[in-house]
This record gives sequence, C-alpha cells and structure tokens, in this order.
Amino acid sequence: MPIHADEIRATAEQVRRLVADQCPRWADLPVTPLPDEVEGTDHVLFRIGDELVARMPKIAWAVGQAESDARWLPTLAPHLPARVPVPLHVGEPGAGFPWPWTVVPWFAGRTPPRLGCDDVRLARDLADFVRALHRVDPAGGPAKAPGARGAALRHVDDAVRRVLPRLAAHDDGFDVRAAEAAWEICLAAPEWDREPVWIHGDLQPGNLVTDGGRLVAAIDFGALGVGDPAPDVAPALWTFTGAARETYREAIGYDDATWRRACGWALAPSLTGIDYYRHTFPRMAEHGRRMARAVVTTLT
Repeated sequence: MPIHADEIRATAEQVRRLVADQCPRWADLPVTPLPDEVEGTDHVLFRIGDELVARMPKIAWAVGQAESDARWLPTLAPHLPARVPVPLHVGEPGAGFPWPWTVVPWFAGRTPPRLGCDDVRLARDLADFVRALHRVDPAGGPAKAPGARGAALRHVDDAVRRVLPRLAAHDDGFDVRAAEAAWEICLAAPEWDREPVWIHGDLQPGNLVTDGGRLVAAIDFGALGVGDPAPDVAPALWTFTGAARETYREAIGYDDATWRRACGWALAPSLTGIDYYRHTFPRMAEHGRRMARAVVTTLT
C-alpha cells in the first residue's frame, strides 16, 4: 500500500535503465529493491551490487534532497566521526522517472531498535556525532524555513491544534489533553537566540547504522540545514530509553529551554504523524504514539 496519496514509486527496471544510461560503469551490477521494512517515508531504495544504493524520491517534498546532499555532505563529512552518504552520482530524470536521484555508498551494519534502546555507549557515540556537526561553521548553509525542524516551534502550532480533535476521536494509548498540556510547555520555551548550527534534524533509529554496537554512519539528511539545535537533542526521546536517554541529554550539553523545544520537535510531528500514517504506515504511527507518551511523561 502506498504511504502517500500522490506517491511515485520507482521500479527496479527503471533503476536498471537509469544506471545503464547514466552510470555505465555500474551497468552490469544487479539492482535489488530493499525490503519494505527498511523503507522510510521519502525514498524507495535499491541495492546496486554489494556496495551501492540508489535513492529514488517517492514524494515531491523529497525531490530537493539529491541536490542538498551533493552540495553539503562533502563539506560536512570530513568534520564528522561517523560516515555520511556523500553521493557518488546525482542522476537526472529518465526512463519514466520524473525526478533527480542519487547513488550513495551502502553502509554495512544494522539499525537500532525502532522503538528505542537503552544503549549508553550508542548514546555517547551519537552525542559525539551531533556535537561535531554543531561545531561546523554554518556560514552559507541553508536556513531552516518556517515550519521545518530547526525553525521556531510556533510555526507548527496551527498544525498541532488542528490534529488534536481528530486524535481525541481515537484511543492511541495516551491522554490527548495531557499531550496538549505538554505542547503548551514546549511552546512556552524561549526561542533559540544564538547563532544557528548545522542540524541533521531526523536522527531516528532508522537513520543510524551501527556495527558491534558502535555508530558507524548517519544517513538520510533530508532535514539538513542550519537553525535551532533542538531537533538534534530530540533523539534522547526518539532513539533512547532509560539510562541512555539521560546519557544522551547530558552529553549533548544544551540548556533546559533547548530540551523543552526538543520535546516539542518530538511531539509535534508525532501527533500529526499518528493521524497521517494511521492506516498507510502503521509502524510510523506507533512510533508517534510512543513519542507522545514519552513527552507527556517527561513534561507533565
């Protein structure tokens, strides 16, 4: 079932034709779709041989990521303690596929549990990665637009208010009124008033690759830009539980106001995501329920 009503899904045959036409050095390599369970919300992924991945946008909002990755990841990569998917090729539309696409390295390993893990060592590794990213000079980087992660929370307030009555009509395992109270606490936090920093913006378990329990790569930079660091503090909630959550929050080193905004960036997309993905992407909806419960417990 498609996740989005206006989704465009590349096929393996289209990818084979695109690779043969635009990347003839890889034309003899097999093209294999990745399993549905590793697919996210923005791209359809195909292995090309053993060492490459084709990332094919499936929704219009993801189309700009190919250009962004090619522009910025080569600049950021040398400063980071884990690998990032610097594009090896930026493809043009063709073979019936309408958008730019990329070929990136395949990072061997596994992703952390999707509903969070109490892994203190991984929490420290990820905090090291984020601190390194936030230290990179942001000059010239793309500023986060209103409504995007890294901009002010107030820009997504209307979307949260609209979805709350719809959530109240369902039993999602949390008190919607308590979630609204938690959202008010997040909104009341002072806005970031210092220099913007580079942020990944979506360091959820599916975007981390580990090997032997250590972080080896961070992937999917669709939310990359410069802005408020709070979304990169939110992995304390998205990715970790128990002692690992506290370890990450302490290691990342931001103040209580940034923590409350981070809770807001865990809560807002979770509330809207529960409603949006309820029937089309149950795994994402369940992740949203877990986040709502975690933020309510943390703040109220």
